[in-house]
Amino acid sequence: DLTLFPWTIAKMVLLRLQKRLAASVLKCGKRKVWLDPNEANEISNANSRSNVKKLIDNGLIIKKPQVVHSRSRAQRFAAARRKGRHTGHGKRRGTANARMPVKVLWMRRQRVLRRLLKKYRESKKIDRHLYHELYLKSKGNVFKNKRVLMEFIHKRKAEDARQRQLADLAARRREKNKVSRARREERIAKKKQDMIDSFAAEDEKKGSSSSSSKKKKKKKQAKEESDA
Repeated sequence: DLTLFPWTIAKMVLLRLQKRLAASVLKCGKRKVWLDPNEANEISNANSRSNVKKLIDNGLIIKKPQVVHSRSRAQRFAAARRKGRHTGHGKRRGTANARMPVKVLWMRRQRVLRRLLKKYRESKKIDRHLYHELYLKSKGNVFKNKRVLMEFIHKRKAEDARQRQLADLAARRREKNKVSRARREERIAKKKQDMIDSFAAEDEKKGSSSSSSKKKKKKKQAKEESDA
């Protein structure tokens, strides 16, 4: 082809040096350097960095813009993965424990439960004794999630309130029984005292009547003796 078209050899200008110098000056790769094809002869005369800088300032040599690598498809795919798409059996490469370790799930659950217990203790919803008991139960894998722990706390508080109510009721009943027993004993003692007093009064009355009858008898005997 070159033998058929010899004029092409005269037109071709080798700009390898200029491209390398421009890449060094622009601090980029040679593939990013654009040389103006219409000014090839002028560019070919630049054989130093200073000359290349002048050409860059004049706009004959330009640094190409960065090629855009779109992330839109990757972002759409990631959004779909977050929704749960593309996660079937055919897309899984590792074991279940490798994809989401059991230890990580355990740590997350423990942190959630302990955070809830700390919050309830600081807000005075539970006392320190119940906090310690529930802390150990959480460590012992009693509660599988936060909802179960909250239900247990509500049930326990309701049970404790019922126990306190029953204890108060029993205490009031005991106090009432104690008061009624004291009144009953007082009533029985008073009744007994009244009976004793009445018996004593009767005995005194009988004694006074017998003494008066004795006096009368003596007077009668004395009178009979005096008449005789």
